[in-house]
Amino acid sequence: MTKETVLKKYALRAWLFTLLFQATSLLYAQQGAKFITLEDIYQRGTFYENGVENLNWMVNSQFYSAQEGDKIKQYAINKEDAQTTLFDAGKAGLKVDFSAYEFSQDEQKILLQTAVTPIYRRSFKAQYYVFDIKTQKLTALSSNGPQSYATFSPDGTHIAFVRDNNLFVTELNTMTEKAITTNGKFNELINGSTDWVYEEEFSYAKAFWWSPDSKKIAYQIFNEKDVPEYNMQIWNAKMLYPKDYKFKYPKAGERNATVKVAVFHLSNSQNVEIQLRTDSELYLPRVQWTNDSNLLSVKEMNRLQNTLTIYHANATTGVTTEVLKEEEKAYIDLDYTDDLYYLKDGQHFLCMSERSGYNHLYLHDMNGKLVRAITTGNWEVTELLGINENLKQAQIYFISTEVSPLERHFYSIGLDGKQKTKKSTLKGTNTVDMSKDYNYYVLTHNNTTTPASTRLYQTSNDKQLKIMLQNDDVKNICEAYNFVPKELFDFKASDGTQLYGYMYKPKNIKPDTKLPVLMYVYGGPGSQEVRDEWGGGPNDFWHQMLVQMGYVIICVDNRGTQGQGSAFKKSTYRQLGKYETQDQIDAAKYAATLKFVDSKRIGIWGWSYGGYMTARCLTVGSDYFKMGISVAPVSAWEYYDTIYTERFMQRPQDNPQGYKESSVLTYANMLRGNFLLVHGTGDDNVHFQNAISLQDALIAANKQFDSFYYPNRNHGIAGGNTRMHLYRMMTNYVMKNL
Repeated sequence: MTKETVLKKYALRAWLFTLLFQATSLLYAQQGAKFITLEDIYQRGTFYENGVENLNWMVNSQFYSAQEGDKIKQYAINKEDAQTTLFDAGKAGLKVDFSAYEFSQDEQKILLQTAVTPIYRRSFKAQYYVFDIKTQKLTALSSNGPQSYATFSPDGTHIAFVRDNNLFVTELNTMTEKAITTNGKFNELINGSTDWVYEEEFSYAKAFWWSPDSKKIAYQIFNEKDVPEYNMQIWNAKMLYPKDYKFKYPKAGERNATVKVAVFHLSNSQNVEIQLRTDSELYLPRVQWTNDSNLLSVKEMNRLQNTLTIYHANATTGVTTEVLKEEEKAYIDLDYTDDLYYLKDGQHFLCMSERSGYNHLYLHDMNGKLVRAITTGNWEVTELLGINENLKQAQIYFISTEVSPLERHFYSIGLDGKQKTKKSTLKGTNTVDMSKDYNYYVLTHNNTTTPASTRLYQTSNDKQLKIMLQNDDVKNICEAYNFVPKELFDFKASDGTQLYGYMYKPKNIKPDTKLPVLMYVYGGPGSQEVRDEWGGGPNDFWHQMLVQMGYVIICVDNRGTQGQGSAFKKSTYRQLGKYETQDQIDAAKYAATLKFVDSKRIGIWGWSYGGYMTARCLTVGSDYFKMGISVAPVSAWEYYDTIYTERFMQRPQDNPQGYKESSVLTYANMLRGNFLLVHGTGDDNVHFQNAISLQDALIAANKQFDSFYYPNRNHGIAGGNTRMHLYRMMTNYVMKNL
C-alpha cells in the first residue's frame, strides 16, 4: 500500500467520522433534544447538581449553618424561612474567597480557610482568619507564612496548626503563636502531618488531635530520612533547564518512614513520647482520644496489614496497654473498618470488623473483651454515624447494604443489638449528617432516576421537617438533552460468580441494529462503581455524550470490589489483576450476547487502577476487546507504594511470582487492538515511570500503540484546558477505533 493510498484511507475515515457525528447531532435535533458537548461538561457545568455547601450543626441543634457564596447563614429548624447571617465576607473586609469554616465551641468565633494551595491529594497550605462574631473583627491567624489544618481546641481558646513540618499553637486572647516543635525538615522529619504514603493510603494529612479538655495535643512524628526518593522533573517554557522535584516515596518492598506518637502538654510545654515500637515494619494509622483526656487510643498494624492492635496510652507517662488484637489471613481493610467509638460511660467502645466475613459492629469493654456483636448477617455496615447515649435505651445509627449491595440505607439499633429499624424509605443511595445531639438529621438521597435531594428530619419519629434542596432543574436539563437512564443488571461470570453492572444505551434501538460497546472499568480493591445512584459525574456526562453518538456504555464491578462480603473482596489477594481481568472478559462476553451489540466492536477504558485493568484487557484479554484507553495506569506493582501494594500483594520478596503475573509488562507481547496510553509527567501518585516502562516493553515486543503525555500534570490530569483536551482526544480515539 503506497503512502498516498494510506493518506487517502485516513482522510476518508476522518470524513466518515465527521459525517457520523453530524448525522447523530441532526437526529437528536430532529427529536427535539439538545446535543451534549464537551463544553457543557468541562466548561459550563451544565449538568452538575447543587448541594448544601459546608453544612455545620450548631451546639443548639435547633439550628444549623451553611455556606452560601461569601456568606455563612444560620437556619432555624422549625421555622421554614428563619435565617441569620453570621458572617459576610464583604462586610468583614475579607478580600479572598473562603473554602471552609469552623466554629469555636461557644460559637462566638469562626475559623475561615482561604487561599488554599494543594500539595498532594489531601495535603494543602492555606491562610486562615479568625472572625469574632461579637466584635465583628477579622484577624489573620498568622503572619509568618501559610498554615495547614488549623483547628480550634475544644474549649475554643487556642488553635493548633502545621507550618513547614512543625506544629504550632496560637492562644486566641493574645494571638500569641508558639512552636511546639522546631526540628521539622522537608524530606527528613515531619511533625503534626503525615508523609506521602500515609496521606494517600491511610486517607489523612492532619496528624494532630486535641484532648477533650483542651490541655493536650497528641501528634505524630514521621522520620522519613531513610525513605528512598522519587525524582520528578518539572518543565516550564521560561526555564532553560528542567527543575528537579524530589520527594520521599516508598515503593513496594522498600523502606518506610518510622513513626512516633507524642503528647504536648500546654500547662508545662512538655512533650511525652508514647511507648510504642517505632520501626519501618509497623504502621500507626489511627490515633484518637478516648473520653478520658489522659487516655489516648492508638491503632498499630504490621507491615503486611493482616494484624491490627489497639493500644491505650497514658498521656502523662506514655505507658501503653494492649487492648484488642485482630488478625486476618489476607488483610485488614482499615478504610472500611475504620470506625472506633468510645462510649461516655468510660467502660466500653464500639468498633467495626470483618471477622464474620461481613463488616459489622461489635461492642467491647475497655479491656478489649467482646461484650456482643451489635449487627449480624450477610450484609455490610458501611458507616457508623454515632450513638445517642442520652436516651433511656442508647441508639446506634449507621448506614448499611442490608437491602442490596447496590443501595445504602439509614438504620438505628439499640446498644443491646435489638430493635433494628430502617429509617430511610426511598430506594437508592442515602447519606446522612446527624446533629450533635442526634435529635435531627439531614438525609441526601438519589437513585438511577432521581438526582440528589436533601431533606431535614426529626430523628425520633423520622418526620420530614423541610426540603432543603432539590435538583428538579438538573433533571429537567438532562431530559432536555435526552439523557438515557442508568440500567442496572446482573449476570453470572464463567465460574458462577454473580456480578453487577450498569448500562447506558441509546433510546429506541431499531431491530437488527448492532451497536459498539465501550466498557468503563475501575475495579480496584474495595471500590464500587455500580450502585443505584444518579450518574452525576463528568464521566457519566461523557458517557451520555457517547450514547448520543450511538455507543452502548457498560460498567461491571469485578471481584475485589466491596459490598458483597470479605470473600468476594479479598479473592484477589496476592494476585491482583487475575480475577478482575477474567470478570471483565466475562462482562465483554455477556455484552456480546445482547441482540443490539456488535460483538466485534467492544472497547474498554479506565483511569488509575482502571487504566491498569484496561491494559490487562488489551493484552491478556485481547481476543475480546477491539480497543482500549488506559489513563495513568500502574504497569508493574513494584513501582507503586508500600502501603497499598503490600496490603494486597505482600512485598515483592514475599510474592515474586504474584508480582510477575500481575504485571502488564509480562504480557506486552500479547497486545492486540488499538491501544492509547495517557499519563501526566507530574503524577506523584502513579509515577510516569509506569507509562515509560510499558511503552518500552511494547516497543521491545514490536507492538504498535498510541501514547500521549501531559507535561507536569498530576494523577488527575487537570488544570486549564487539560480536561477538554484529554476528553476531546479520547472522543476522537473512540470514534476512530470503535
